[in-house]
Amino acid sequence: MAKKKNSLDINKLIIQGARQHNLKNVSLEIPKNKLVVFTGVSGSGKSSLVFDTIYAEGQRRYVESLSSYTRQFLERMNRPEVDFIWGISPAVAIEQKTSSRNPRSTVGTVTEIYDYLRLLFARIGKTYCVICGNVVTKDSVTTVSNWLEEQNEADKFLLGFPLQSHEGRSVKEELDLLKKKGLFRVYIKDQLVDLNTLQTIPKSKQNIFVVIDRFKIKKGNVRETLAESIETTFKEGEGRLTIINVDTKEIKNFTKFYECCDVKYEEPEPRFFSFNNPYGACPVCQGFGKTMDYEIDLIVPNQNLSLIDGAIAPWRTLKYSKYLRDLVKNNNGKIPLNVPYKNLTDEQKKLIWDGFGSFSGLHGFFKHLEEKTYKMGIRILLSKYRGYTTCNACKGSRLRREALNVKINFKSIGDIVAMSIEKALDFFKQLKLTEYEKSIANQIYQEIVKRLTFLNDVGLSYLTLDRLSSTLSGGETQRINLATSLGSALMDTLYVLDEPSVGLHPRDNSKLINILKSLRDIGNTVLVVEHDPEMMKEADLIFDLGPKAGIHGGEIVAYGSYDEIINNENSLTGKYLSKKFLIPIPKKRRTQETKSIKIFGARENNLKNIDVEIPLKKFVAITGVSGSGKSTLIHDILYGGIVKLNGGNPPKIGKHDSIEGSRYIDEIEIVDQTPIGKSSRSNPISYVKGYEIIREIFANTPQARARGYKPGYFSFNVPGGRCETCEGEGFVTIEMQFLADLYLECEDCKGTRFKKETREITYKGKNIVDVLDMTVNEALIFFKGHNKLSNILQVLSDVGLGYIKLGQPSTTLSGGEAQRVKLAYHLSLRKTNQHTLFIFDEPTTGLHFDDIKKLLNCFEMLLQQNNSIVIIEHNLDVIKCADWIIDLGPEAGEKGGEVVAIGTPEDIIKCENSYTGKYLKQYLVNN
Repeated sequence: MAKKKNSLDINKLIIQGARQHNLKNVSLEIPKNKLVVFTGVSGSGKSSLVFDTIYAEGQRRYVESLSSYTRQFLERMNRPEVDFIWGISPAVAIEQKTSSRNPRSTVGTVTEIYDYLRLLFARIGKTYCVICGNVVTKDSVTTVSNWLEEQNEADKFLLGFPLQSHEGRSVKEELDLLKKKGLFRVYIKDQLVDLNTLQTIPKSKQNIFVVIDRFKIKKGNVRETLAESIETTFKEGEGRLTIINVDTKEIKNFTKFYECCDVKYEEPEPRFFSFNNPYGACPVCQGFGKTMDYEIDLIVPNQNLSLIDGAIAPWRTLKYSKYLRDLVKNNNGKIPLNVPYKNLTDEQKKLIWDGFGSFSGLHGFFKHLEEKTYKMGIRILLSKYRGYTTCNACKGSRLRREALNVKINFKSIGDIVAMSIEKALDFFKQLKLTEYEKSIANQIYQEIVKRLTFLNDVGLSYLTLDRLSSTLSGGETQRINLATSLGSALMDTLYVLDEPSVGLHPRDNSKLINILKSLRDIGNTVLVVEHDPEMMKEADLIFDLGPKAGIHGGEIVAYGSYDEIINNENSLTGKYLSKKFLIPIPKKRRTQETKSIKIFGARENNLKNIDVEIPLKKFVAITGVSGSGKSTLIHDILYGGIVKLNGGNPPKIGKHDSIEGSRYIDEIEIVDQTPIGKSSRSNPISYVKGYEIIREIFANTPQARARGYKPGYFSFNVPGGRCETCEGEGFVTIEMQFLADLYLECEDCKGTRFKKETREITYKGKNIVDVLDMTVNEALIFFKGHNKLSNILQVLSDVGLGYIKLGQPSTTLSGGEAQRVKLAYHLSLRKTNQHTLFIFDEPTTGLHFDDIKKLLNCFEMLLQQNNSIVIIEHNLDVIKCADWIIDLGPEAGEKGGEVVAIGTPEDIIKCENSYTGKYLKQYLVNN
């Protein structure tokens, strides 16, 4: 496929002899400035080719251009195993990994929109007085001249400034100082007085004005004649100036400060609006937006209870019930005692907190306890009711209160970042700038609109700019990075993306594809690892890798346009795209009536106080456009609520009235895409409890018994048989100044993690390092006869992970792979007498059509083991196989959060309001 080196084409990216991981000496040519999709079954070598070979080499060549300090480590960095790469451009990888766990990182800061907002508010923001509500302005020679131009020409005026009130100086000392400066005229009690003839020294410095000049105005040339005097007066008056009309006695004050109603305001500047800068951050929460305080949801865990029924948890005990009795005794009808807490007015709730009469309120109660924190029991009690709550000082805006007084079109920067991206875009599109504002801020304004448009176009219209980066899904993070890259307008760059359609409803796919085309059209090459048929249809070129996973993959089985792939007999992807192969619809759905879990009054985030019933012992799919409320309903309310009911401590509990039916399940497990381990020592085989068996097998070999090696000797987590230089990591960390740390192969163990003595112990000719380097499918054959281990390995293979290596560090697994490892672990337990509710969050991430078929078989196995399954999913091949669908929407954000349709897939396609039904229809009809 590739040309010889002497006939290289500058318009192509040419790769020869790629052998990274399972790639089998792959050679290919990729035309530049095209949208190219790489597809194939999981483990076929797509990521090895695109990320570990092409992108890695692009990065390596970039590092070569850096300082000699950095380059000294290059010899120890592993180059991709490839003979030759020609025509590679600077490379940018946009992956699914959440970019930041920093609690200060938000959608606004990651996309740089917040930086532009700070600039915009500093330039054209108007400060509003907190007392009178008027716009606070500062004066200059121009504003004074303009005011004088409007006065009567016949009137006489005095130009001066108020006598300064310097601390520690008396009135006499101030007047003496004026004389030394050559200023002898002052205006006191409507009279112009010469200081040399002043008989009585005033007691107060108030209403004394120092006169600099006397004049009559001549309209048309006020500025020319008085500019110098005005400037001098401002200087002598330390930023203040007064004009006195001699005829009318009217006194007009001017100031160079942002001042109104005797309150001085800060002059807006970019750092004033930064919560990462001490100058702009809220002094109470230091710019985090949350403080550790008493949390109402912990104090009143069930808001359906009335005060008499024990709504306030700490007052249910005999010891502290005195506070409830005090409330009842002092009440006198102020607060209804038999009404659910949630129905009380804000004023009534405030009384409960602040107290009245001899009732000290919740604040008094906790203050009393805080005086006894020297007791361990009191400290434990207080910790039960404390949590991170919205900062009372800044109301979650993270900024000091004064910064929120600066507004554009009556909106503060806090108001704007709290809007959804869609609303913020509408706000700026409708914003009318004056000619002056355009002259100083038009470029900033245009940049904000452009970046908001990109975010809106990639299907993220429902996110708010103050949303924490750490709460975003992998797909959302990737699309934000994509929009940011487009906003930076780089050209002749190689963009590498990993399944950007993850987490995106089919309705929004076209928006994403248009964004990728925009990147291509401005002069970039876009390489996408993807399984989505719509993306393939729009691609300029498709490479299909395979034919299978692991050692059976690593080859390009087909390449060409969408039509060429469909007609290629060697392409497994083409057979699914052409419908020659299908993921079949179940012959029979589980439609029989079963027990169910009922959620009442779900109202977290954008959920609109909905009631949802989830049938058990069925395959239930939660669907809807991105941002419709699926994750909030399932993660925060269903999972969080049931774990709380069972006495656990979930990371978050969404607001809801109640959950019924949790008694019908024994356990609830959430199988999401979070890593299976934070350390590189963690790996798939140890997660599924198979490594213990392997260590026992090696410990039972004659060599190991002769040397007295126990199973722990074959572990790289504890001292013994592991390499102590790298402590079983396989690499050492080099700290780089101003750059990310480098991870280099350990020179002692050569990355094997074990000592030489440990590697000498073999089983069937293989040592522990060789075994950990085996794929799951290879290990299945190697350990045939060890039934317990074989069962575990077989489950890993069944979930489509036959290609991964047993000892592969968990940190290198994709979100989808980590999720399937967790699924394999639960399947291997085979608890047929226990009813578990499994929750899956987009389990098809990273899966080819052929792997989805395997995944659905695993779901069937779980259901046959007396379990229930709830999945959040956008993949229509999976949705069509569900027994029951709950479709949320109809739109994202504020326009979502409602139940649009429920029922079987056949019921959903009849609902006209359901986007899922609209796209699902063709999948049911074509099958």
